[in-house]
Amino acid sequence: MIEINHLTKQFGAFTAVDDLSFTVQPGEVLGFLGPNGAGKSTTMKMITGFLTPTSGSVKVCGHDVAEEPVVAKRLMGYLPEGAPAYGDMTVQAFLEFIAQVRGLNTAQAQQRIAAVVDQVNLHKVLHKNIDTLSKGYGRRVGLAQAILHDPQILILDEPTDGLDPNQKHEVRKLIESMAQDKIIIVSTHILEEVEAVCSRAVIIADGKLLADDKPQVLAAQSKYHDAVSLTVEGEDAAVIAAELETLEGVAAVETNAAGRITVLPKAGETIYNTVKQHAETKGWALQELYVEQGRLDQVFRKITLGEELSRSAA
Repeated sequence: MIEINHLTKQFGAFTAVDDLSFTVQPGEVLGFLGPNGAGKSTTMKMITGFLTPTSGSVKVCGHDVAEEPVVAKRLMGYLPEGAPAYGDMTVQAFLEFIAQVRGLNTAQAQQRIAAVVDQVNLHKVLHKNIDTLSKGYGRRVGLAQAILHDPQILILDEPTDGLDPNQKHEVRKLIESMAQDKIIIVSTHILEEVEAVCSRAVIIADGKLLADDKPQVLAAQSKYHDAVSLTVEGEDAAVIAAELETLEGVAAVETNAAGRITVLPKAGETIYNTVKQHAETKGWALQELYVEQGRLDQVFRKITLGEELSRSAA
């Protein structure tokens, strides 16, 4: 596993990472979240040995990254922020170079390069120079080099940055497929990514750990947990919202520009059946009606900025 103990990094008088401690077990996909400047990338660089901590330690499968850097780095694949690479190399030449650096023999290199080219869909650009690639393809090349040696541990800093929705879906499916027998840390600011692929989420701000739990447990802290959302065809959303506010167990009702109405329950109340029965009695033509699981983005803002989190209990 990965063991992070009291990890701190200072740059002069500035503390980028402040006494972080947590562990990551095999089979976990850890979403590492925080606003810009929270210390996410600095932490990733210390885990992978690219930065030396001011204090504290990182152990990878029992190997201290500072004391046994070569052994520890052999176990890891790392996609850094920006996916830096040698721009004057072709994709094929770059992957061959990485395979050589990773100590793969010719047969192993050919097998693994073919496999990762398939996994991240690089066939069209294999013989193009890296500096001519789009940001999306550059990101995929970075991901390919990270998984080339089939490491036990993957450290991915913004893995879907610059990818279109289809490419993001492909990368997320790839992460899911690899999660069975690897430790994966995904540093990201895209909350939907955490909900899609992560089994656990750590939130930091100003270098400090503020939350550590399953995404669904964090989302359940949202005022929208167990709220009922609906859209009604051919009706005035504001009029319906005012009517729904009078129902028993309802704390508040919100509407958005698209006409979606969200009914927030009072603490401890379940209001789906109440809302559904009222809509049926009124004969509303419902386009959608569902119970929300909570909104991780609202919880994230609460934890990092102190915004209002819970609904009124009145």
